[in-house]
Amino acid sequence: MQPANTLPSSPLPSIEPADLEWHEGVPESKQFGDIYFSRENGLEESRYVFIDHNNLPVRFATVPEAGAFVVAENGFGTGLNFLATWQAWSSYGPSHAATLHFISAERFPLTPQDLEKALSFWPELKELAHELIANYPPLVRGAHRLVLGSGRVRLTLYFGDLNDAWSNLRFKADAWFLDGFAPAVNPGAWQETAVEHIRQHSKPGTTLATFTAVGYIRRLLQGAGAQMQKTKGYGRKRDMLSGVFWPDSLPSSKATETVTPSVTIVGAGIAGCLLANNLAQRGYPVTLIDSASQAGAAASGNLQGALYVKLGVEFNAQTEFALSALTFSQRYYETNGGEFWHRTGLLQLAWNSSEEDRQRRFISRNQYPEDILYPVTKKAAEIQAGIPLSSGGLWFPRSGWLEPAELCRMLSTHPAIQMVYNFPVTQMSQSDGQWRLSGDTPEHAPVYTDSVVICAGHKTPEVIPGQNRLRFKAIRGQVTHLPDILSANPRAVICGARYLNPFYTIENQRQAVMGATFDLHDNTPEPTAESHQENLHALSAMVPAVLPSDKAAAIEPEQLEGRAGFRCTTHDYQPVAGQFYDSEGTPTDGLYLLTGLGSKGLTYAPLLAEFLADKISGQPLALPASLIKRVATRRMHRLRTANK
Repeated sequence: MQPANTLPSSPLPSIEPADLEWHEGVPESKQFGDIYFSRENGLEESRYVFIDHNNLPVRFATVPEAGAFVVAENGFGTGLNFLATWQAWSSYGPSHAATLHFISAERFPLTPQDLEKALSFWPELKELAHELIANYPPLVRGAHRLVLGSGRVRLTLYFGDLNDAWSNLRFKADAWFLDGFAPAVNPGAWQETAVEHIRQHSKPGTTLATFTAVGYIRRLLQGAGAQMQKTKGYGRKRDMLSGVFWPDSLPSSKATETVTPSVTIVGAGIAGCLLANNLAQRGYPVTLIDSASQAGAAASGNLQGALYVKLGVEFNAQTEFALSALTFSQRYYETNGGEFWHRTGLLQLAWNSSEEDRQRRFISRNQYPEDILYPVTKKAAEIQAGIPLSSGGLWFPRSGWLEPAELCRMLSTHPAIQMVYNFPVTQMSQSDGQWRLSGDTPEHAPVYTDSVVICAGHKTPEVIPGQNRLRFKAIRGQVTHLPDILSANPRAVICGARYLNPFYTIENQRQAVMGATFDLHDNTPEPTAESHQENLHALSAMVPAVLPSDKAAAIEPEQLEGRAGFRCTTHDYQPVAGQFYDSEGTPTDGLYLLTGLGSKGLTYAPLLAEFLADKISGQPLALPASLIKRVATRRMHRLRTANK
């Protein structure tokens, strides 16, 4: 539930959880001295007040193909309203592809244990509650996107102050649940500022309902442009309020598209395949083009890849983005990675004095929930990794490793995705609102599409039409396939000067992928013995138990296998996702970029694909405004006018 503005009571990025008392199975907030739901029948009250008085069963049934319905709420609490809405969507929503978005803010979120206890009160919601709890985010401030119900339901949870949430999130609601504790105990949720935010996030015809019937609340909402009425309340409550926004100052909503626009994605690496699958699940027809003969053939073609970020000592916007991407990708792969996701945990080793000092400062200045990370001693690290180590480090229990090439191929296999291989795109042009993509290969006819997303990695500048001076750069990285002749096999991913994955059977051989080099001025496309030697030397210094120096010296680098690829990165080492802007700062209709992921593609790509699919479909955005700036495309132009 939502209080007035309060200063953080715990170090960033953690957030103070709700402090509860339990009375006959019903939770009560100690912060507010009020209950979370009716002791008579909280679920029926939720249905009566919010589902029925927003006329959701009828409205859900009319959502068009590839469309969305957006519900916003000013206090998540136990999630009871959300689960009731999800249940109604399952019963009354359309049978075709469409998305329910539910957006809610919560200053004092429940712990997973309290959430599970509260929702056990409602056995008929058991399956939905179980999925919610399994995907419930760690208790850190900011926006969290949860993808539920096989992609048909998207929950955006903002942990923090209500006004911060509505200032930062980008959406237009179709219906509002004005919940939260009663105005008498929680006046902060009912201030003029909060009501003004509700107005800004509404459109003509947006409905609202609230359990309260307090006169000044009704007058505030009327002053914001809502036509309000008092109606019979639920149970012992005599009255409640409902209404519709018809403010003259709000722009008219756009007419619903009768035909879902087509999207063509150039590049079938992890970013392109994730985006293609995301849009296809939402009901969009997608064409996925790649110059190779299969998906996941370029930088995403490694046999193993670690799910890893290095969080900054200072909790700033860059660190917040990395954390958001990490937690979202962990949830995504747990649900969608199938046999190609291996949750082994990951150890960020304090492998030298500099990294040991950095980790010490990191722990002293930040507070992270233990389901994200926690420090471990040398002994504890050895237990987690299963091998002797020279130091401790930071343990990430929900991380692990992926088989990215196989995952790309799985994601691209969807009835709504048309794959076009061996098609290097060399020309792009726009005419009459459609894009034309063509190449030098005569076997492929030009592709015509409404929108284009370029996910071509380091080749992105070659594909973007026009004369552009863009701040992208390619960095070569070579991985080494280690044979199973070593003295120790870690059971978790180990990261330091290099990363080392656990051994497993790859192409009928037991081996592990380790790497990767960081070659700024090397354009060699094939693996080299020199890069293998560099990897071996770094691994021997980082984890001597895995590769003792005598064994390292006995290995002939020329006999090793591996892969060389080219990461695409940017001048500020932050990724790029969004609509393309030309050098004059003008947006280009129907042209988007998703690239510049560097060495963190497996971690960054799921959240950025979710955000860009939101953007293309016109649905609520997964990223808050503060993080959208971090990935903006217009910053890639060298010309000064692009920053206007």
